[in-house]
Amino acid sequence: MRTFFLTRQFREKVLLAAFIIIGAAIWAMSVAERGGVAWREYRATTIELDDQQQWLERSAEIQAAAAEAVAHLDSSRTYNGVRLSAELNAIANTTGLGAHAVSDSPRTELTPQFAVHTLQLRLNRVEWEPLRRFYNELAQRAPYINIEQFSINADRNGVQLNASIRVSSVEIAR
Repeated sequence: MRTFFLTRQFREKVLLAAFIIIGAAIWAMSVAERGGVAWREYRATTIELDDQQQWLERSAEIQAAAAEAVAHLDSSRTYNGVRLSAELNAIANTTGLGAHAVSDSPRTELTPQFAVHTLQLRLNRVEWEPLRRFYNELAQRAPYINIEQFSINADRNGVQLNASIRVSSVEIAR
């Protein structure tokens, strides 16, 4: 290889050296970029692990707070999935939105102390005032029914609204 390089003309030597330098620079930039990505991933993982460790260290405190919160709940006022759906339909009917309400089946997530029931409700083509009354009625049932997500969009006609509400309820496990 050395003989090949030394037998070349000067301009060919310069071009070969330039190609080698350019190739080395591209390779170095690629290595630096991959190293930067690896460093950022390492830092993100370290931060995530530190955060998880803090939660694990506080697990006894969190469980005690959850047990205390459950102790203050009145089990007769908690809602299972069917009762949650029925309560939402009753609120919709009393506020005049019953004909506009469409709900999904409740999903249940079980924990050792309680069951969390989640339900998605859509109110299509409703007026503002009944929707506000519905929201206020629903908010009064906290902490037994919680509003997790509430989004409102204008209908195509620009006068009526479409609302999507995700609610959850807690049922004390016995």
